[in-house]
Amino acid sequence: MSLTQSLPKTIGKLQKFSVLWSTKENEMKVAGFTIIKNAVVNDFPIVEAIRSILPVVDEMIVLIGDSTDETIALIESIGDPKIKIHHSVWDSALRKGGAVLAAETNKAFQLIDSSFTWAFYIQGDEVVHEQFYPAIKAACAKYANDKAVQGLLFNYKHFYGTYDYVGDSRKWYDCETRIIRNNKEISAYKDAQGFRLGKSKLPVAKIDASIYHYGWVKSPEQMRKKQKESSVFWNDDTKMEKIKASPDYYDFTGFDSLEKFTETHPNVMLDRIKKKNWVIDLDVSKKKFSLKNLVLYYFEKLTGIRPFDFKNHKIIRP
Repeated sequence: MSLTQSLPKTIGKLQKFSVLWSTKENEMKVAGFTIIKNAVVNDFPIVEAIRSILPVVDEMIVLIGDSTDETIALIESIGDPKIKIHHSVWDSALRKGGAVLAAETNKAFQLIDSSFTWAFYIQGDEVVHEQFYPAIKAACAKYANDKAVQGLLFNYKHFYGTYDYVGDSRKWYDCETRIIRNNKEISAYKDAQGFRLGKSKLPVAKIDASIYHYGWVKSPEQMRKKQKESSVFWNDDTKMEKIKASPDYYDFTGFDSLEKFTETHPNVMLDRIKKKNWVIDLDVSKKKFSLKNLVLYYFEKLTGIRPFDFKNHKIIRP
């Protein structure tokens, strides 16, 4: 075969290889990231949080703050090769409005390599139910090349007191962004509840998946203990003194509205739930609202619409 005859075939093979290489280089990848400090003393379900998103991420960044307990050993005990542990010292001067949480979240986000398309943020008391894995993976693939979409919006279930109750009032945010595009112009907002693109609300696509928030599920003693330690990130010295002087027992009866949880919990939470050693009976029939909030509560129940609610995001793909 002459050079002239073989050249087109050679070029064709090179083009095919180039396409395959380009596809591999541009393959969609998802990195998980989280921050944590003193997980043991505050009984954070951080192991469950991390394990709950490992099946949908290709790498997991865990930024551990300067803990005074066995947090490092706890994270190492998970033993998954996807986990990349990094260390940080929290700035004790960032005490207003939980600003240090945003600062640490931004540090963790910056550790994600540019080869990843999406970044899945999970907080130390948040867990993803395995039933949502298909929807999460599908959404990441669907919007991978839709650059207008800078985040994916999740619904929320906020558990309260025990694993049997969820908050259903406007006091609890009903949705928030937990997957963001790997765009370093995005940053955590205020106490890292949500994100911003520069100074603008994040343009997001709403997906059919939920985050289960367990931050308010602890024994009355453990709940107060956690509050006394973590409140330093929101309050000045004067307020901290009052908080430290408060009773060592949290009163869970101060809710405005709850409903019974009748669905299933994520599998990663089942062992923790079995070990629960406290009982709290709460009357979900009681509603403690002002007239205005009572009207808004039942309006939302009837229509599914939550008017006048603050949002960290702008939904561009319903």
